[in-house]
Amino acid sequence: MIARLIKKFISYYKPHRKLFFIDMLCAFIISALDLVFPIVSRNFINDIIPNGKMHLLYKWSIVLFLLYILRYICNYVVTYWGHVVGVRIEYDMRRDLFAHLQTLSFSYFDNNKTGHIMSRMINDLREISELAHHGPEDIFISFIMIVGSFIILFGIEWRLTLVIFAFVPFMILFAIKKRVKLENAFKDVKMTIANVNSQLENSISGIRVAKSFTNEQYEMEKFNGGNKKFKISRESAFKYMADFSSGIIFVSNILNLVALSLGGIFVYKGIINIGDLVAYILFIGFFLQPIRRLTEFTQQYEDGMTGFKRFMEIMDIKPDIVDREGAVDLKNVKGKIRFNNVSFSYTNGENTVLSNINLTIEPGETIAIVGPSGAGKTTLCHLIPRFYETNSGEITIDDIDIKNIKLKSLRQNIGLVQQDVFLFTGTIKDNILYGNPQATEEEIIEAARNASIHDYIMSLPEDYDTYIGEKGIKLSGGQKQRISIARVFLKNPPILILDEATSSLDNATEIAIQESLKKLSYGRTTLIIAHRLSTIKNADEIVVLTNQGIIERGRHQELLDRGGVYSELYKSQFKDLMTE
Repeated sequence: MIARLIKKFISYYKPHRKLFFIDMLCAFIISALDLVFPIVSRNFINDIIPNGKMHLLYKWSIVLFLLYILRYICNYVVTYWGHVVGVRIEYDMRRDLFAHLQTLSFSYFDNNKTGHIMSRMINDLREISELAHHGPEDIFISFIMIVGSFIILFGIEWRLTLVIFAFVPFMILFAIKKRVKLENAFKDVKMTIANVNSQLENSISGIRVAKSFTNEQYEMEKFNGGNKKFKISRESAFKYMADFSSGIIFVSNILNLVALSLGGIFVYKGIINIGDLVAYILFIGFFLQPIRRLTEFTQQYEDGMTGFKRFMEIMDIKPDIVDREGAVDLKNVKGKIRFNNVSFSYTNGENTVLSNINLTIEPGETIAIVGPSGAGKTTLCHLIPRFYETNSGEITIDDIDIKNIKLKSLRQNIGLVQQDVFLFTGTIKDNILYGNPQATEEEIIEAARNASIHDYIMSLPEDYDTYIGEKGIKLSGGQKQRISIARVFLKNPPILILDEATSSLDNATEIAIQESLKKLSYGRTTLIIAHRLSTIKNADEIVVLTNQGIIERGRHQELLDRGGVYSELYKSQFKDLMTE
């Protein structure tokens, strides 16, 4: 599992390998130059200064100055371009994750919170970016510094070096022991911050409801509960980090003490001189530097790899609904739709929503689907564009099984107007244009005219460029519905689904919207899910759907004359209307 993750992680470096290798080259030069300074210092103390070799003093001072300029350039490359590599990898991962999310079926979004998805998209990938930059760089520099320091230290005094490096295995064992606890702690941090994000997204989206019920304090308590869990989780993670870091630093300090004490004894006995001891102490510092770097890298690795695991968890999810091999484009659509023994359940066969549905809709017909709540009316219509997959049976369009039609082609030929209109944050034009991003200005205006919203738009100071707020909050329900109708006009699909498109509007607005929908439905195969039965009197056929399936079908007057379920529903609504 870890090997697969690391292999996949490394694959993201391929498009940026040139920049990455330049970064690594500069990191190598920095490490090499850091190893040069103690050697020169040793030479200064042992030879140049005692023997008054001033020409060498000037010469080496100039050389060191030039080397420090080179180090400055390399440090700039590592600091800037190294981070650029990390940012570009983060960009690639976020692009791939978003593209993959677009392929996932509705069932994934039904079962996962928006805040959790956003946390993986933003927080996790930001930490992966830091790991992508610092990870290889820290490991590479540390390796160069440890190996280089060992070779040079061994050359100065091999016995002292063996004593110092005898501590290394103990440091490694300590790090391995603590790493497991660190990994679990930081994984818990990821999960809790995802919950905080989800709660925050939910609370902000529902701020108007919270204020209308004067439940601001209740929302504060809910948020504080999640925030407190995150605080505790974070504190716990840093406790394990403190255990790890403090242990490593303690051993590092002991190494300094051993080097100074034994080195002092060796100087006293004449085994090494003062210059060697100074160089040795400096090299011990360079030897400990990568160990501290690796200590910091451990936290970064746990943060980054935990985030990458969560990234891969989503990337490994396969869409429930994909194009079959050999799937075709839907061309010259007439609009004949047929349900043949269709059954569906949201839970893999349990709690069946639809069972053995048989229904044929001829091209250009308007079919209304009515029935009690929970009967599966919306579900039935959502099966046509394959938002969900049938458990059994088949649905055909123009006698072609929809599973044999490419998803993009299928959905391009179906227009959907829903009760709960979703408008994107942006302008009116942006939202109408969503029906056909390649449409011209004239086509946008024509669609708005057909939806009877053009005059209102032109009354606004910035007309089509008017900003409508988040999810269209600055517009009324009727205005939002008209814009959603306009973008379907712009899409111009041969098949239309109207899912209780006017049920949340007042009567006056509903009548006006019905005129737009009537114009939209003309010449198209139309399925209408209706709660208000007075709006579907003129449908070519009315289908009554209950938990037992389709129990009645016919025209309005015909169903009233039968005195069945439809008649009871209609009389009940008419009675309510008369009472009002």
